[in-house]
Amino acid sequence: MTNNIGLWIDRKKAILVIQGKQGEEIQKIESGVERRIADRGTSHARSRYSAEHQQGDDQLDKKFTEQLNKFYDKVIAQLRRTEAVLIFGPGEAKSELEKRIAHGKVKVQIVGVETADKMTERQIATKVRNHFNKSIH
Repeated sequence: MTNNIGLWIDRKKAILVIQGKQGEEIQKIESGVERRIADRGTSHARSRYSAEHQQGDDQLDKKFTEQLNKFYDKVIAQLRRTEAVLIFGPGEAKSELEKRIAHGKVKVQIVGVETADKMTERQIATKVRNHFNKSIH
């Protein structure tokens, strides 16, 4: 069993820093989530509020949500072998993942959820190392 995992996450990718007895390992999980189409309803053949347009939006939202849920499930699968996890990152993904963990079957001890900007893998590893070393002492 791994002792600790630090997880930087946004909707595009997750970077896991896994601290174990053999040392530290970094894993990257790409989400594969397609961005929502920003220019929905630009067709001139129908209005923005037509039934056809709304149905398309609903289908896009459903596809987006399904892709996100698959991504979060991949991340959670990696957290099964941990005692404690620190989740951080920009945006909403960290909170969405926290809720999914709380309502899921996998019991994971979340030791913190923090906001963080984009970071390099080295910065992420340093943050995780500092957090868990501080909590040991």
